Amino acid sequence: MIDDADVLFVGPKAPAYAQPGDAGADLSAAEAVELGPGERATVRTGVSIALPRGFAGFVVPRSGLAARHGITIVNSPGTVDAGYRGEIRVTLLNTDSSESYSVAVGDRIAQLIVMPVTRARFTPVGSLPGSQRGEAGFGSTGYGDPGGSTAEGS
Repeated sequence: MIDDADVLFVGPKAPAYAQPGDAGADLSAAEAVELGPGERATVRTGVSIALPRGFAGFVVPRSGLAARHGITIVNSPGTVDAGYRGEIRVTLLNTDSSESYSVAVGDRIAQLIVMPVTRARFTPVGSLPGSQRGEAGFGSTGYGDPGGSTAEGS
């Protein structure tokens, strides 16, 4: 098990985990915003953090907002690098084609997942080693259960 990471923050309210064992800490809106159908807006959280070196934060949508209201995040996951010290802002998108959505100050609008990350070394080579998937791209693994009897999985 990885130990907890100490994350310093500045702001009116710390990101908070709703339940024990939750992966994402809720981020709340620091401003009120009205999102018309199909509109997007970048919403302030009022929170800035200092992540330890070797960690990154990933801002992801809240499932309840997506399922009930069609609210998602445009650049999900948004990445917060360890060296960034500015305010975390969340670009929300209202995917509903007919209903507006109002964000009030204090509403939970996204989740922040803090994870250890590896810094890769990119090494130039003449060719890449083979793999089972090879160069197959988007949709190449199909839609059905790969172990099931449907023909869509091929």
